[in-house]
Amino acid sequence: METTAREFNQNASRILAAAERGESITVTKNGRPVAILSPVGDRQSAVLAYPGDPMGEDDEAPVFHSGSAVDWSAGRGDYLEGFGS
Repeated sequence: METTAREFNQNASRILAAAERGESITVTKNGRPVAILSPVGDRQSAVLAYPGDPMGEDDEAPVFHSGSAVDWSAGRGDYLEGFGS
């Protein structure tokens, strides 16, 4: 089934009832699809949960510890050269 955003706004309960019966509804705005309303069922959702580690697992990635080897309180030093300091 396909409906416009305006029709969806005016007939939401009828369209939701169609989804409850098992239909998938494409909502369009200015002639282009903007959303798909689909029934909730036993199947897995098309939207995956946000991964716990957005960088993924990488054994070669650097590990940063809170105890830095550089003493940043020792003055400005050369590490600020080029930053307008």
